[in-house]
Amino acid sequence: MKSDFSAARLHLDRAYHYLRGNDEASRRMCEKLDVLLEAVIAAEFAKPTAQVVHLLPQQGRGARRSGTE
Repeated sequence: MKSDFSAARLHLDRAYHYLRGNDEASRRMCEKLDVLLEAVIAAEFAKPTAQVVHLLPQQGRGARRSGTE
């Protein structure tokens, strides 16, 4: 199952919006949400790693055979 980073980002944004108090606890939680939001955004837009496949050269490539041997 793949993670839905955009949905996670949306919920974290909403949580940040609901914590708009001026108290110390709200400010600390918003700071922690900032860190989480940055991590989710980085994961959402990270490019997947590619697997490199090395192919062996083929023998006689480009030589055409006539059907009469």
